Amino acid sequence: MRRNPPKHGFQARREIPVPRRVDIMPANHRLPLWLRENSEGESTTASRDALARDASLSLVEAVLFTGDEPMSLRKIATTAGLTDLAVVRRLLKKLQDLYDQDQTAFQVEEIAGGFQLLTRSPYHRWLAGLRRQSQDLRLTGAMRETLAIVAYRQPIMRADIESIRGVQCSETLRLLMEKGLVRIAGRHDSLGRPVLYGTTKKFLQIFGLKSLKELPKPEHFGT
Repeated sequence: MRRNPPKHGFQARREIPVPRRVDIMPANHRLPLWLRENSEGESTTASRDALARDASLSLVEAVLFTGDEPMSLRKIATTAGLTDLAVVRRLLKKLQDLYDQDQTAFQVEEIAGGFQLLTRSPYHRWLAGLRRQSQDLRLTGAMRETLAIVAYRQPIMRADIESIRGVQCSETLRLLMEKGLVRIAGRHDSLGRPVLYGTTKKFLQIFGLKSLKELPKPEHFGT
């Protein structure tokens, strides 16, 4: 008698479809920089050389970035752990050149006896709303006139300021000192040794001057 084959006998094994391997990195996606440098060789390295920064230059850039006021060469050198001021000046010049080549919004500017990282003037009108210095710089007509006299005639006594303006100036000078624009610069040798007034580093910084020599030449100033 012929037997039927068992229901659970050996049968042809079905092929189980193997899922297609999904590439980790799509074909149209650039490799990460650390892989690209190894795979592309000298071409990538050469393209980055123009804007490359060594450790010293990066330190100087970091110091300028964190500073909120102009810093002297010595202060930059001390903070960055450098000893040669001439080297620091060369690094600052190189950094400025890099910013020019890269067409960034920043520039290294020599101002108020030091160096500061600032935005370029074409971007000032967009950034003005972020800074609240306008309130500090609100000067009355009397304050502007007194400040101009001090700037051009310093060191100067209060009596001389009042002689030029024709009015009493003690309160105006006090307000200018509170705003950090005027300081006591010494004392006169005359009787009573009256106080002499001069402008501050903040004055230079706010008006974008390297030194008092850059003050505009007035066509007329009081005697």
